[in-house]
This record gives sequence, structure tokens and C-alpha cells, in this order.
Amino acid sequence: MTAPVFVVADFAVDGDRYVLDGPEGRHAVSVKRLEAGEEVVLTDGAGRYAVCEVLGSEGKDRLVVRMPEVSEEPAPRPRITVVQALPKGDRGELAVETMTEVGVDAIVPWQAARCITQWRGERGLKALGKWRATAREAGKQSRRVRFPQVAEAASTKQVAALLAAADFAGVLHSDFEHTSAALATAELPAEGEIVLVVGPEGGVSRDELALFEEAGAKAYVLGPSVLRTSTAGTAAAALLLGRTGRWS
Repeated sequence: MTAPVFVVADFAVDGDRYVLDGPEGRHAVSVKRLEAGEEVVLTDGAGRYAVCEVLGSEGKDRLVVRMPEVSEEPAPRPRITVVQALPKGDRGELAVETMTEVGVDAIVPWQAARCITQWRGERGLKALGKWRATAREAGKQSRRVRFPQVAEAASTKQVAALLAAADFAGVLHSDFEHTSAALATAELPAEGEIVLVVGPEGGVSRDELALFEEAGAKAYVLGPSVLRTSTAGTAAAALLLGRTGRWS
């Protein structure tokens, strides 16, 4: 079993001794009940990490480890960003959780025209906070040291700008009457940025699709069936990760 991951704000050590405290230390000591000799990974969630040996604990919320060195994981290539239309209820957190687990690098919430859910004011800030917390916890659970960035909610024009700047821009489309290609056969870049848009349950509107295609995006389908918005991004990301060699 791989070593558990804990998030730290910095890697300041006393010699090679580091104390993990606060909520992360409490979880390590009181929940995981880690003991001397076990291995843990400490990370800032942005690629820097250290593989450490547990020396012991102090009280119920301080884990003492030996930290020999700090390493940095290179940024993956190509970078994969999923623009996720806002699902209903807690399906947004489900989408973020599973996309984080498979390896997406960035997630952009999108207030599409046909979204029932609306992010406004305090409700929007609270929902964004949930998405970011979900990405952090899923990153730890899946043993990542580089967590996905969850951006602020984007407008349709802002999504079009992301697509225009991408090395590969695609829109998952559920209207089989519209000319679309199979994502499994798309020509993908080995470097740069891949941006894929996942529409809401009602689908991407004609105006939105026209704007995205004007920005250089193409419409794609995953297969003969229609997935829910909360699962389509994960399925598509897995396909892209396999085809770009990031899962090899």
C-alpha cells in the first residue's frame, strides 16, 4: 500500500526533523494512528513533496517525522483542463472528486445557459469552497502531490478565451445530429494545453457551441450513449490520459 499523503504549508525543518501539527497532524496521529517506522508523504499540493519516516508522536495532534529531502514532481505534459458545467446538488463535488482521482490538472466551473444550478453571492463562494476542498481531499486520497487547480466560475466568453488559447480545444456534445468526431480518434498534442468542455444536463446551447467553435474548438462524442455531466468529464479525461501517454 502506498504511503498516506498529508498537506503542509512549508517544509521548514529542524535538522531533518519535521513536526506535522494542526488538523493534518491530528488526522495522522488520532485517525490514521501512524507509528514509528511507517512512511508518509508530505506535500504542498503544488508539486513539492517529501517522503518521510515517522519517528513518533507528541500528544494527539503532532506527528514527528524524519524529512531527508524535498523533491519536486515535474508538471505533467500535456496539461489537461476540464471546463465543467455546474451540475445539480452534490454532483459537482462528485465530478471534482473523480476527475481529481484520474489525474486532471485544472477544473473550471462554468455557468452554462442551461445550468439549473446558479452560483451567486455567498452561495457561489460556498460552492466554490466545496469544490476546492473536494479537490484537496481527493488529491490526498489518490496519493497525488500536485492537486488540480479549481478556478473561479467562468462565463461563456471566458471559456471561449480558454479554448482559443489551447493547443487542443474540444466540446463534449450530446446532440448526435450535430457534426461531431469521436474523441477516441482525435489528434492530440504531446505538449501544451488540452481544454475540454463538459456541458450541463440539458446540453450545450447552439449559441454557446457556435461561440466555442468560432474560438477553434471542435465538437466530440465519447460513444453512442449519453453520460451525465458529473461523469462525462471523468470518462473523457481517462481517455485523454491514456491516449497522451500520461497513463503509460
